[in-house]
Amino acid sequence: MALTKALGQFVADLSPNRVPEEAIRIARMGFIDCIGTMIAGRGEDCTRILKGVLAPGKGPATLYFGGEQSPGPEAGWINGTAAHALDYDDVSLRGHPSTVLVPAILAEAEVLGRTGQDMLVAYVAGYETWAELVRRDVPLYHQKGFHPTGIFGAVGAAAACAKLRRLDAERTAIAIALGASQASGIMSNFGTMTKPFHAGKAAHSGIMAARLAEAGFTANTDALEHPQGFLSAVSPRNNPDRAGDGKLGEDWAIIQHGLSIKKYPACYGTHRAIDAMLDLVGAHPVKPEEVKKVSVHFSALTSDVLRNRQPDTGLAAKFSMEFAMASGLIAHRVSLAELTDPFVQRQDVQDMMRKVERDLTNETDAANPSSSPWEQVTIELVSGQVLESEKVTRARGHAERPLTDNQLHEKFADCLTSGNSAIPADVLFGRLQAMQSLAARDLTAVH
Repeated sequence: MALTKALGQFVADLSPNRVPEEAIRIARMGFIDCIGTMIAGRGEDCTRILKGVLAPGKGPATLYFGGEQSPGPEAGWINGTAAHALDYDDVSLRGHPSTVLVPAILAEAEVLGRTGQDMLVAYVAGYETWAELVRRDVPLYHQKGFHPTGIFGAVGAAAACAKLRRLDAERTAIAIALGASQASGIMSNFGTMTKPFHAGKAAHSGIMAARLAEAGFTANTDALEHPQGFLSAVSPRNNPDRAGDGKLGEDWAIIQHGLSIKKYPACYGTHRAIDAMLDLVGAHPVKPEEVKKVSVHFSALTSDVLRNRQPDTGLAAKFSMEFAMASGLIAHRVSLAELTDPFVQRQDVQDMMRKVERDLTNETDAANPSSSPWEQVTIELVSGQVLESEKVTRARGHAERPLTDNQLHEKFADCLTSGNSAIPADVLFGRLQAMQSLAARDLTAVH
């Protein structure tokens, strides 16, 4: 069976008893982490401006668990933007799956009166669809200028929302095709409000794709694999695997790849180096005035993404290796408190960024072609002493080096505090842990 139809069949047939428990556990973790970052990002300028321009009317879907409600498509758009606003959301499949899937699923589940179990199955449907597309082209989409979260997210969200709407295989394939025609997002807008907009727009696109398909809107059910289809259009080297239907439902991508939870609210390309810096200054307390030079060994491909070498805003600093190193060395942390305009603009921070040098390599990690096999930080002191970190191969929070349940809860609670949550962190965390037995509206209720 050709790919678009095969995905439509897979999603339509997916049921709770077919989904492995480990896949459900990972999906639930995606909901917990994304909802935390969504609430934390509710007050960011990109969220505020988008909500003001959309000016959504009343509706059945909740905005960032705060009591305000809007129509489903606008809720997905606003919540998705909020969830990605701080660049603190999880990572997998060369992008950020939960920041698209969770807002789209939450909005439609409230509209449709679905349960937490329905939502978790829909998440798995969206994740597996996204993963199947990523699997078919090895080169990095970033190199062609595409933001994977935007281009794959629209298709994955369409599959997830089709599952929630219980569409048959044909209409699910049409929803997926509609999602493919709405795929968008370019790398040159990283470090601005437009990056989180990509995630929110993908969630909105997925909701609209499923609704239109249900209403009888047409699309071609070979839209993914056609020579002029999605895979060919986004392929960095114009040679994607367009044949066959893979091993859908046999090899579960969500179990194989999992989710990497961010410890720091910055581009994931900085995380291994931040770990290295924090370990180094933890073992060797260094005063900023003692530092002559900081050298960071990492990937040339990642360097292209971290385009800001001397940022002057918190938003731009999220895409700066220089800032990540300066913050780690001066504050001994890289948290929401440091990724603010006043901290970034401090003279000592600005001075330290000028001391950071990039030691770039073209070697790549077989498991993640956008990264080098390892990263390392070296500090040269004015005295001539040289301090060298360990070589870091996986960031803390990576799927192969996961956070503990306590660490996940701690991040969640910090996010809710930062976002002035209307629901106490322990209450909402408990609901999410038990979400399979709750209705979507009970999950979001402010009481």
